[in-house]
Amino acid sequence: MGVDIRRIGVLTSGGDAPGMNAAIRSVVRTAVYKGLEVRGIMRGYEGLIAGEIFELSSRSVSNILGRGGTILKTARSREFLTEAGQMKAVKVIRDNGIDALVIIGGNGSLQGAMALERVGDVRTIGVPGTIDNDLGGTDYTIGCNTSVDTVLDAIDKIRDTVTSMERVYVVEVMGREEPYIAVRAGLAGGTEEVLYPGNTMDLKTVASDIKKAKTKGKRSWIIIVAEGYGSAVAISREIESLTGYEVRPVTLGHIQRGGSPTAPDRILASVMGAYAVESIVSGKTGKMVAIKGHGLDLVDYKEACFEREKDKKLNSDLYSTTKLLAS
Repeated sequence: MGVDIRRIGVLTSGGDAPGMNAAIRSVVRTAVYKGLEVRGIMRGYEGLIAGEIFELSSRSVSNILGRGGTILKTARSREFLTEAGQMKAVKVIRDNGIDALVIIGGNGSLQGAMALERVGDVRTIGVPGTIDNDLGGTDYTIGCNTSVDTVLDAIDKIRDTVTSMERVYVVEVMGREEPYIAVRAGLAGGTEEVLYPGNTMDLKTVASDIKKAKTKGKRSWIIIVAEGYGSAVAISREIESLTGYEVRPVTLGHIQRGGSPTAPDRILASVMGAYAVESIVSGKTGKMVAIKGHGLDLVDYKEACFEREKDKKLNSDLYSTTKLLAS
């Protein structure tokens, strides 16, 4: 059963992810098609508190489908972490006549949505935009596919130098808790080792494997390490100490967030954005849009934010295949 919705707001929050612009475009054009007004909110919750709000039309989102980053910008807000800041945000929402809010972002962004509902009974829908794919209840998040492709491109280029100079390279990728990027880029890039949270492989064993491979004629070696496991610099120093071989660290950093989104991320962002608006119109709020198998669904924020452990067996299987094919 529908509810009386005349005007919605949309914001992006937390770390940017490729495909956020495609999601904004989808939200705006679906809302306009359904006869709703749309307000864009700049710089996430920080901009919401400051009242950085403007009207969006279908033309406002022209030619942004393939752009990386977010036209609405993003920021982290310390003030919004306080109840006083949250109440300021609620007042701005009410003063601007916003009936519901679409929030595109990751874990912290969705916890912000929960806060708005708790302190001000604000209607919200979350759209998962994070390169780490670390939200529960959904198979994929917007940006994770593009990020893996970005890392893979870097690994392919690093491989040229590794084989030319016959060295060991340690490549650090993003992923504090979720090894999605590391294990998939590792397998796709043909790396020799992947170190990530939950992987029990220790550096003494890695060093021993490298030395054994050298005796069999293997001259180059690439190790991917997720940031949650350790830093490329520290791991390189330890492996160099254990093997006596020259080891070079590479930290890919924020290039993993940028770039034009891949086709899967554009498609995912587009269908999720439209589904978010349709859910608001039909009175289904307080949840995050998710993709499960080939279908879209809604999951509770608590499941998305706090029940994130997933794909353990798949990660293990991908890792085992990576090791097998590198032998």
